[in-house]
Amino acid sequence: MSNIQTQKDSKLFTFIDNNAIQSERITAPRYSYWASVFRVFFRKKINIVLLIVFVLIIAGSFIIPIFAPYAPYENVTDAKTYNLSPAAAMSYFGGFSFKWIFGTGGQGNSIFYGIVSSARTSLMLAVICAAINMTIGIILGAVWGYSKKFDAVMLVVYNIIANVPYILLISVLVYIIGSGFWPFVFALTVTGWLGIAYFFRTQVLIIRDREYSLASRCLGTPIPRMISKNILPFLTSVIVTLLATELPHYISMEVFLSYIGVGLSADVPSLGRMIQEAQSAFITYPWEFWPPVAIASAITIILYVLGQNLADASDPRTHM
Repeated sequence: MSNIQTQKDSKLFTFIDNNAIQSERITAPRYSYWASVFRVFFRKKINIVLLIVFVLIIAGSFIIPIFAPYAPYENVTDAKTYNLSPAAAMSYFGGFSFKWIFGTGGQGNSIFYGIVSSARTSLMLAVICAAINMTIGIILGAVWGYSKKFDAVMLVVYNIIANVPYILLISVLVYIIGSGFWPFVFALTVTGWLGIAYFFRTQVLIIRDREYSLASRCLGTPIPRMISKNILPFLTSVIVTLLATELPHYISMEVFLSYIGVGLSADVPSLGRMIQEAQSAFITYPWEFWPPVAIASAITIILYVLGQNLADASDPRTHM
């Protein structure tokens, strides 16, 4: 009887070795921060709808010009093609075609193809400028807020440059170096990072003297590691929030500057230039004015709403 009881006890209890690694292992399920972020983000159906629309805009802007490049002067010798409404353009060119779905412009050009190429220019410009300014601004802003010597120098630089009107500075640079795509990118980024860096300097000042940062400093942790491990991870939602405003900001800036004649050159398709050229035909040929305005507004609003919702989802407080 005792043997039977002993066998039962051996099945219920097993000895384990004194393994430190096994004893420290956590049996709780793994937590993924970004998986939680996207779960919160896609919980809102409006984000899914806007994301689908935005993907369609991106796909159309980058794929259509490959197979149907925009030629603004292809019908310039035929005055009958100038300022045709969508119905008149399709009738003149022999039936329905997406090329003439918005009619023709003042030189017989396809407004639809012009909008597609211009949207591609605006999106590329926004992404490149945001990537440059955000990268430089975040890195220098983190060092700026952490190093007191660097802070003293950068405050003088900031106070000098920040008092120069941004649009005036861009206008002067465009007139000096030209109005092509890359010169325009340079004009937008040569000082565009400064405001971002100053913003991050303020954020770093708030969290740099917390207990864990002081402990790391006492242990001799290098400054680059402290910035990358102790400070920037706590600013993830701030970075996403700032990116949400930067992307539509550059699109709006390009549209505005091209509209007033200071932006991109005439050989680069631009939504602002299309709006500027169609403003005189606002009453008589409204199909030339409203489509580029609608696309520019749609891209800006979609980027802003998606960015703000992603920033809210990246806030750790929304994961509790």
